[in-house]
Amino acid sequence: MIGAIAGDIIGSVYERRPMKTKTFPLFHPSCRFTDDTVLTVAIADAILGGKPYVDSVREIGRRYPNAGYGGTFIRWLRVENAGPYNSWGNGSAMRVSPVAFAFSTEEEVLAQAKATAEITHNHPEGIKGAQATALAIFLARTGQSKESIRSQISSQFHYDLGRTTEEIRPTYSFDVSCQGTVPEAIIAFLDSDSYEDAVRNAVSLGGDSDTLACIAGSIAEAFYGGVPQTIQEKVKALLTSDLWDITSRFCTTYLPSRHPFESA
Repeated sequence: MIGAIAGDIIGSVYERRPMKTKTFPLFHPSCRFTDDTVLTVAIADAILGGKPYVDSVREIGRRYPNAGYGGTFIRWLRVENAGPYNSWGNGSAMRVSPVAFAFSTEEEVLAQAKATAEITHNHPEGIKGAQATALAIFLARTGQSKESIRSQISSQFHYDLGRTTEEIRPTYSFDVSCQGTVPEAIIAFLDSDSYEDAVRNAVSLGGDSDTLACIAGSIAEAFYGGVPQTIQEKVKALLTSDLWDITSRFCTTYLPSRHPFESA
C-alpha cells in the first residue's frame, strides 16, 4: 500500500509534463499526494473498519476536494447516494492495492477488487483493470515469479504484456483508461530490478504518471518485499496525519514486517 502511495507522490509532478527518461529527481520539491493516494487510503479504511467501500470513499474523498479527481467522479462524490457511472477509467485500478494485501485467496481478491471498482467504475474495463492490478499484487506477494505473473495476467485478462518499457515509451502518451494504463504499469514492474526502478520505469513512459507509478509501485512493493525505508519516511512526511494514521494501521495489521512505523 505504501508502494502505491509513494508511486503516486513521485509521479505527481510529471502528469502534465511527460518524462521520457528514467533520470529525474525521485522526490521533486513540488511532489504531493493526489486522488490516487486519497482513494487508496479510503479502501484501506473500509477494510480496517469493515465498512462498505462506497462509504469510506465518499467520506475520505470529501475531506480532500482538491486532490485531483476527474470531473465525473467529483460530481459523484458530491451527490449523496449517486450510483456508478459506467467508467472505464484507471481510477478503479489505482485505488485497489489494499485488497491484494488484506485478503488471502485469489477468489477473495478478485471479488473484493470488483466490489471496490463497481461503486463508480462498473464498466467491464473498469472492473477488469482493478482485478488485474489486484491479482498482480497478490501473485507478487505470494511468491510468484515475474514470468508467472505475466502469464497469468495475460491469460486471464488478455492484456498484451509481451512488450517492454523501451518499446512502449517512444509513442506512449497520456491515457486515463484502464486498458491504456494497467498493462503498461504492469510492464513497468516486470521490467524492473527494484521498487525504485519500477516507479522510474512507470514515470518514464510519459503518460498518466502518478497513476502508472501508483500501480507499478504497488506490485513492486509486493514483489520486492516492501519499500525502502527512506521512501517510507518521505511518504510519512508528505501525508496528512489522518491519511498516515490509516496507512500505518493498515500496514501494521496486514504487513507488519515490512512497515515498522507507528501510527501518527
